[in-house]
Amino acid sequence: MKGTQMIERKMGWRHRAATLAVAGLTCLLAACGGAAAPVATGSSATAGSATATINTAALFSDQGSMYDSDTEPSATDPVTVTLRTAHANVTSANLVYYDTADGAFHYIAMQVTGQDPTGQFDYWQGTIPASGSEKYYRFEIGNGSQTVWYNAQGVSMTEPVSGDFFVIPGFTTPDWMKNGVMYEIFVDRFFDGNPANDVTSGQYTYAGCATEQHAWGTSVYATVPGCNAEVFFGGDLAGIDQKLSYIKQTLGADILYLTPIFEAPSNHKYDTTDYYEVDPAFGTNAELETLIQDVHSGANGPPGYIILDGVFNHTGDSNCWFGRETYGTLKCSVVGAYQSQSSPYYSWYTFQNWPTQYSSFLNMVPTMPKLNYGASGSPVREQIYGSTNSVVQTYLRAPYGIDGWRLDSAQMLDADGNGGSDATNHQIMRELRTAVLSANPNAEILGEFWGDPAPWLDGGHEWDGAMNYNGFTDPLSEWLCGVDESGNTAALDVAQFDAALRNARADLPVNVQETMTNELGTHDTPRFTTRCGDDLAKTELAMIFQFTYVGTPTIYYGDEYGMQGANDPDDRRTFDWSKATLSDPPVALAHQLITIRDTYPALRTGSFMTLVTDDADDVYAYGRFDASNRIAVVLNASATAQNVSVPVGELSMTNGSTVRDLLAGAVYTVEQGAVTVSVPAESGVILEQ
Repeated sequence: MKGTQMIERKMGWRHRAATLAVAGLTCLLAACGGAAAPVATGSSATAGSATATINTAALFSDQGSMYDSDTEPSATDPVTVTLRTAHANVTSANLVYYDTADGAFHYIAMQVTGQDPTGQFDYWQGTIPASGSEKYYRFEIGNGSQTVWYNAQGVSMTEPVSGDFFVIPGFTTPDWMKNGVMYEIFVDRFFDGNPANDVTSGQYTYAGCATEQHAWGTSVYATVPGCNAEVFFGGDLAGIDQKLSYIKQTLGADILYLTPIFEAPSNHKYDTTDYYEVDPAFGTNAELETLIQDVHSGANGPPGYIILDGVFNHTGDSNCWFGRETYGTLKCSVVGAYQSQSSPYYSWYTFQNWPTQYSSFLNMVPTMPKLNYGASGSPVREQIYGSTNSVVQTYLRAPYGIDGWRLDSAQMLDADGNGGSDATNHQIMRELRTAVLSANPNAEILGEFWGDPAPWLDGGHEWDGAMNYNGFTDPLSEWLCGVDESGNTAALDVAQFDAALRNARADLPVNVQETMTNELGTHDTPRFTTRCGDDLAKTELAMIFQFTYVGTPTIYYGDEYGMQGANDPDDRRTFDWSKATLSDPPVALAHQLITIRDTYPALRTGSFMTLVTDDADDVYAYGRFDASNRIAVVLNASATAQNVSVPVGELSMTNGSTVRDLLAGAVYTVEQGAVTVSVPAESGVILEQ
């Protein structure tokens, strides 16, 4: 659910202990347990001879499989990391890591272990000893007369104070999330599989609004101003089940994310009435079981996964725990907090002046009263996630067995009406993670946050990943569309776009980066095609980036054919099933891109390297690679075709070798460390070797 995203973005912060470093590799005594100096564990090896300057453009490392031996080590696994330098250009390299166990920095002398296939680069290696503590590392590179530094932020001529690489023993994120493609569905607008359960006009009235049944494909706006949440089209779980072949075969997505499905008076269901019942307009609990089984099985396509939307910051005011307003035939056997201060649920909410003043979602939506999580072991914590029959655990366990939760407004969960993003919120998220993994050790915990999500992701104790508004949706929209994800005027040139991507990656462990969901848009943003001025070619260009960048590509239903729509509710139009065919060019492209991503692990868990940032021609190129494949992606955002010289030698492609465009099939030869390709306007190429 969209909240105050711009405020949240400004609230983003980092909490890496390694940022406490200052010149001379000393720590702030109060924060580093009294450590005053680095602990040397070796002396630097030498290679080549001193030169006037270090070739900083040749320096590279990240945590792809070629540069990090184990991104998810146990406490007993040492981690060997690799640094690339220009051949015979430097005389020393040290791996410098900060260990949270002793609050000290440690030097590891690195050794040259080989060269790349072109002979232009040397590989240096060093090993971080095994232990259970979290660590952060960087590289110190010297040539006898000059010293430079390298970490996840790139090259620094002075010692960096942030942006180090992570080592978090014991922290794993689901491999199926790293390797999958997710498809998000706003249930009421996808497909009506059972007209018998459709909400009819005037069926009930909620918050002064009578329900309206609209015909498929017609306006999403209510006839009465302010009543858009009571407009229904009939989409349901049966409809999703009937269209699994489109999702799993025609497109090739294997992870399903459903916006809320539990009983609630609105079409969006973010005002939950009963967490234990599927909304009758969407079907039954038995139909949910069937859908989950069909997603998991080979029915209508390969086995897949399903994630449900957990709305746990607030309930609806019609929830029996609160009891403010009823609708339809809802009956409560208990007295709610709004009805009596003697209610067993009175402490589950926060009243400033009972019963009319209480904390709610953003303290702006009285129909969504905010839950009070209290202290550890409180009834709310037990009901939502703590006990085996809690909401969270019920759906992770049999007979449902979902594969994860997307946590709505995740940073807001708190006690006593507080707005979240504090110590209590982090405590709740740690407890929730423990509860989730106790029910399903391979489950995904996906947080919704519109700013920098690092505080919930850097320690390995809370979420697995987050919706990547900060590191994907927003910068991509600003580059290609000239507006942010909400449609406000904002623009990035190519170099700024690349810097935004790099900064967002540097904030996160690599196994988190690989499970961040990369969506062009969601149910809370204007449609991408609309943000780009109805330019469908820009949407297709964005998809090329989406399926070749680091993270889990996530398609918001309809974006694969360029569905249009402004802000909520217009971004929740009904799906146009005449477009759901491979004869529709954007859908065919989405299928092709998913197939390419499935074929090459380098596009899922490989290294990422920037190759070209051409502001003048609006061209961006980058590499994805592992030990098996080297792939260069070139994106041309300009209105004219561009001839681009791509320095594929940086990916260790040798002169005379050939590369093939996986999209169009053209073959190119590497000459003088580069290939020259003509890229059509607002299009891209994917070059593989």
